[in-house]
Amino acid sequence: MRALVFLGLLMLPTPALASDPETWLIAVDRWGNAEYSEMVIEDDGGVLTGHLGDVPLAGRRQGDLITVSATDSDHNVWRFTATLDGDRLNGSADYPDPNDDDVRATHAVTGRRLELPAGPAPAHLTFEPQTFSNEFTAHREPVLVIRPGDVVSTTTLDSGGVDEHGRTRALYGNPQTGPFYVAGAGPGDVLAVRIHRLKLTRDWADSLDGVVGKAMTTGLAAQATGLGNRVRWRLDREAGTARLENPPERLRDYVVPVRPMLGGLGVAPDFGFAPFSTGDTGRFGGNMDFNGLVEGATVYLPVFQPGALLFLGDGHALQGDGETTQWALETSLAVEFSVEVLPGRPMSSPRIETADRITVIGQAGSLDDALRAATAGMIQWLAQDYGMSVSESSLVLGTAAQYRVVTLAGRNAGMALSLDKSVLAALPRK
Repeated sequence: MRALVFLGLLMLPTPALASDPETWLIAVDRWGNAEYSEMVIEDDGGVLTGHLGDVPLAGRRQGDLITVSATDSDHNVWRFTATLDGDRLNGSADYPDPNDDDVRATHAVTGRRLELPAGPAPAHLTFEPQTFSNEFTAHREPVLVIRPGDVVSTTTLDSGGVDEHGRTRALYGNPQTGPFYVAGAGPGDVLAVRIHRLKLTRDWADSLDGVVGKAMTTGLAAQATGLGNRVRWRLDREAGTARLENPPERLRDYVVPVRPMLGGLGVAPDFGFAPFSTGDTGRFGGNMDFNGLVEGATVYLPVFQPGALLFLGDGHALQGDGETTQWALETSLAVEFSVEVLPGRPMSSPRIETADRITVIGQAGSLDDALRAATAGMIQWLAQDYGMSVSESSLVLGTAAQYRVVTLAGRNAGMALSLDKSVLAALPRK
């Protein structure tokens, strides 16, 4: 059972009397590959008890030295010895060899004690980011621990790493704020991310002229030579509009309403996967660039790592379907969000819910494959929530499916398949 493999490291500075439970994020270095686990433990006069999920732990503490063992229901045993140093620990783990039941293997162990927000939950938390990530990864330390129901206010950079003051704060390529560690979220769960507010934090945005390669014929490409130039837009935050700073004559009166959105939203990928660039997408979410990631939307993502490790960024003031100019109206945002942890269910693709519709995002190397992924993902959702067979789902899609191009600008193309909730309202749910 892999869950125990990485878990074990016990630790916890404690007084002679029983202490409050403490939460630790543990990393076991398995031949150069870090596996992570959340562990909660208590110290009662040097006697340690606790759990990782449903698996009990037991051990002792003498001074700063901790020894612990974990035994699963199949009687597999993992043993840990670690030294505490404030909110950190270092030590070794004695594991079963994965290929030989009669052999043990020793691995290095490190850990960090996690501080949950003080006071009752839910709380309103404010986080001012100082660093940003250019990867969706489990190897970056959490910037803040949050609980389900907590409302978090934070900010993002634009895709070029520029903040609301025009200062470069990170490398270009959609740098993300985070990761946020969600207490109680573990592999197999589903993370529901509710976007409460997206607010422009500056009066300008940048895009490009031209058309992305996936949307051009060879004839159009010949006409587009020399395009791909930076274009500045002026944002009127009070009026909620955008207009070109230096418009050509035919676009002098071109004014569009802004609709702030997040281009990037994702969790850390599973053990065994390398970190993903913040330009990439997958089941974990990522640089989806879906213009439906707006205020009021709830995004559902499968959890692969302890705490989920949620990243968000790549703010857009406005984006047409497909992000056909390679850059949307790239800008910085103030973001307010909350999360919930839901029981696990198979999810082949990210899911989005608003007040009036449900949507599945298909992501692949081509639009054809992205459309197939979106279709399969929606049929999976209808089977789970309504018990529909493929035949029954096909009749719903054939009469109510709404397909939209999500993005053409990244390494992956994206397609969205939506259904209005009104067409499902009369159907019995499982």
